[in-house]
This record gives sequence, structure tokens and C-alpha cells, in this order.
Amino acid sequence: MNVVAGISVLLGTFIILFSELLLSIDIWAFLLTCKVRYCSLYDQGYTSIGSIHDTVPNALLGVNDSDNSKEKFRPAYLLPDGRLERAGRAKKCSPPVSGCFSSISNGLKSVDLHKNGMLKALVIAVGDEILHEILYRRYPFFLSYCCNRIGLHLRFGSIADQLGPSLCRKLCSIGWTVSQIAVVRNDVDSVAEEVERRKSENDMVFIYGGVGPLHSDVTVAGVAKAFGVRVAPDEEFEEYLRHLISDKCTGDRNEMAQLPEGITELLHHEKLPVPLIKCQNVIILSATNIIELDREWDCLIELTRSSGFLALVGAFVSKHLRTTLSDVETAQPLSKLGLDFPDLSIGCYRESRYGSLVISFRGKDEARVEAAAEALRKKFHPGAFNEIN
Repeated sequence: MNVVAGISVLLGTFIILFSELLLSIDIWAFLLTCKVRYCSLYDQGYTSIGSIHDTVPNALLGVNDSDNSKEKFRPAYLLPDGRLERAGRAKKCSPPVSGCFSSISNGLKSVDLHKNGMLKALVIAVGDEILHEILYRRYPFFLSYCCNRIGLHLRFGSIADQLGPSLCRKLCSIGWTVSQIAVVRNDVDSVAEEVERRKSENDMVFIYGGVGPLHSDVTVAGVAKAFGVRVAPDEEFEEYLRHLISDKCTGDRNEMAQLPEGITELLHHEKLPVPLIKCQNVIILSATNIIELDREWDCLIELTRSSGFLALVGAFVSKHLRTTLSDVETAQPLSKLGLDFPDLSIGCYRESRYGSLVISFRGKDEARVEAAAEALRKKFHPGAFNEIN
């Protein structure tokens, strides 16, 4: 045991001395003289290798070549000052939402959502304590199915979630369609798995809950893992936090200022105590109640109008009909109607098992919505449907 400990001490001493030696000489002179193999990216103008999201050729090594439109760069060892190597790291800001190819299908015919002016959003709630009250009260068996089928984890159900339904209404008000509401547990892997699987299927992902300094606040780390990047200190965000909770901070490092490296954009607004966090097409909301959500949403919409973070498309037009007809009587006509009006969302639900059936039509074109409702009326006797305001 003593021999192993002695070898470890000697090895550690050697590493320290060797590191000090390298620091005392020109590292590139050492690599080139000794012909040590290194990453080939350094020969293409890269000077600071990070993640795929924040690594770019160093502009200080650029070569002006008027005969060639493709930009060229000199090798990293020609950088005149080694202190400038971090110029090869830059945050790549994601463009405004535009061209994800999304589609919906009823099993018979797929519809390009963007062709119909629709954009898809996913809403994710993070928290073991969260219960989606609407699903639980109205569709307990469907909720149980979802938990098993698509990996939603509702462990305790001791808190009713009000933010999810409110956020869905806000998204619909600006013409977006919500593809799904997901609830995941306070676990980095659970958050990462859901975000990674869904971010490419949706134009935007909104995630709330699990933001803060507690052991269960894992949302930011989960988003970082979903994009394959690490969390790193963000000086700008830390400055905001310092003004808010400086007297409550302990230790040398503020864990709340650790953000996904290279993919984070801070969305500033004077009415927000701290900026909103945007990681490509994922927006992390820190709201914990309806009032805070309203404030964050209003600020986001204002920022959108000036900077285009979200696409504001035409609002939905809807019509609702109530009938006492049975499911069997309406099933086939509604299926046929879905084929005739693929650009509309046609849904139905019962207020109780033996109560009336409510049929809803939703789309961007008011004339199409009216036509679909009228087509359904014509399939049955007069007075079979009553319109609901």
C-alpha cells in the first residue's frame, strides 16, 4: 500500500512539474518542434475548441482572398498573441422560428402545418409534485395510459398545475398549436430525454418548473444535456442574480448562473428581474404562478415584435356545436368531415358519459370553419345541433 502511495505522489509531482514546464515555454513551439500530433482543426483556423454550438474559426487568422469566395484561415500557431485564442469561441444565436417541417396525421392523411400557417409548440412541466388537473379530472384512464405510453412521470400529484393550461391558451391566442403537454420528474435525464426527443418535432419548446438553486431544480442542466453541451458560468446572468440575491449567496460560485454553454441567449426586458433563457428553440420560463407567467409572456411578446423571437401568426377561429346524438351516429360523418377539411382541427368530447356531445371546429380560415360546421348540419335532421358561444 505504501509503495502504491509513493508511486502516486511521484506521478503527481511529475505531472505538476511537466505542466509548469509547458506553461513556461511557447506551447506551439513545443508541439511543432517535437512533432506532437494535435487536432487537425487547429490547422483550419480554430484556436479554442468547445462544443459544436460555440466553436468557430478565429477571425484574427482570416485570409483575404478576392479570387475565392470561400473564407480561408491560417493555422492556429500563427496567432500573434496567445491571449486572443478565445476569439475562436462565439455564441451562435438561433434564428427566429421559421422552417421546421411539422405535420399532423389522423392516420388517414397527413397535413403540413406550415402550409396552413400553423406552428407547433410543446409545453413541458418539470416537477414531481405537479398534477395536470384537467387531464386527471376528465380523463384519468387516458392519463394513466399516457404515463406508460410516452414516459410522463406523475409521482405524487399533490399540486394542481395552472401554468400549463394558461400557457396553452396564450400560444393559441397567437396562432400556435400545442402538440403536447408533458410532465417530467425532477431528474436531469428525464428532462434531457423529453427535450431531446421533442425539440426537433416542434417549432418551439416551452419548459417551466425546476428552475432555481434547490437540489430538485434540474431544468437548466437537463436542457444542456439534451443539446449535448455542458453548463458553464454566464457572467451576464450572474450579474443579474447578484443584484437580486447577493446577500443570500453562499460560497464562491453561484450555481444558478450556470447556463448551457454556447447555445444560450438572454432575452432582456426592463419589466423582468432576470432575463428569459432561450436555448435555440427551447425557452425556459422561471414563472411559478399565473401572475409571473402573465408578466413573462407579455414581455416575450413585446420582444417578439421588436426582435422576432417568436412568429406571430393568424389567430385561430373556432366554432362549437352541441348535440344529443350518440357517438355511433356521429362517428362516421365526423371521420368523413376530417377528410374533407384536412386544414381544420375537428374535435369532440362529452361533458358527461350520458350528456350531450360537444363538437369543435378550429382553423385559420373563418369561411372554412363555417363550411365544415354547415356540412355537418346537413348530414342530420334540422335542429340536431345547437351552437355554443
